[in-house]
Amino acid sequence: MGGTLYKTPEGERMLKQLYDRQVEQLGMGHEDLYVATRFGTTHMLKLGNPKGEPVLLFHGGNSTAPHTLLQSRFLMKDHMVYAPDIIGHPGKSHQRQLSSNTLAYGQWASGVIDALGYPSMNCMGGSFGGGILAKLMCVSPEKIRKAVLVVPSGISNASKSKLIVSMGLPMMMYLATKQEKWFKRAFSPMAIPGEPVDDHTLEMIRFAFHHVKVNPNMPSNVKKIDMAQYKSPTLLLAGEKDVLFPGEKVIKRAKELIPHVEAHLLENCGHLYYSSDERLQQMGKIIKEFLANEPKRS
Repeated sequence: MGGTLYKTPEGERMLKQLYDRQVEQLGMGHEDLYVATRFGTTHMLKLGNPKGEPVLLFHGGNSTAPHTLLQSRFLMKDHMVYAPDIIGHPGKSHQRQLSSNTLAYGQWASGVIDALGYPSMNCMGGSFGGGILAKLMCVSPEKIRKAVLVVPSGISNASKSKLIVSMGLPMMMYLATKQEKWFKRAFSPMAIPGEPVDDHTLEMIRFAFHHVKVNPNMPSNVKKIDMAQYKSPTLLLAGEKDVLFPGEKVIKRAKELIPHVEAHLLENCGHLYYSSDERLQQMGKIIKEFLANEPKRS
């Protein structure tokens, strides 16, 4: 798919300014890396503990790497984190959008690992990024040392028709009317009533609505036959009330696909898992312990 990702040149400029502000909000030093893949140049942020074990972190769809890093600060003390801008999504990578229905995103992720020079890496992905990681499990299972899936796509996605009604229609009404009530209705199904959505996320969603040609397609569910060779230890965190990727269904299918999966159903948790500080701290503890333990393979 060709063309520009952004609706206007001004929108692209504003999104990149937002990106740089998000990096500043992290409050830590970083390195900008650019690597070549068969799908186009990929930019990534490198930050964290230079002596720590590396983690490759895939961000959510129509979002940015630094926005995901804001919810993943718990990784920085013990790990060197590489956070690529997903190709075809907001950021500084090539704007070519790949098909969500094939294994192309897994092939792109495999190329990123090759370009970094690692034989294998710990990998973590949330939402759309979790779907990319699931595709990578199919394409290059040997390149994944450990995997962390957080409210992931690509395992058991919700019905598109339900999402069109609950989120798509309010989004279109907001874009047409610019009325705040439609903006709130468009993303409210992803959150739990009573839990505030942080300002960084609100800003990210609003900018994406206004300035990005939003891609509504999430990575399709991976096939069992394509996952047959994947054996690495895997941690799965799924939201009980996630409207995009229903937690119980995701866990059930993940156990059918992945031999070594440690699954946690996050009670009363929607897709925006980080809207609760307590839950984020709990998840951070689980993830850090999982990554710290020596991997076991069959």
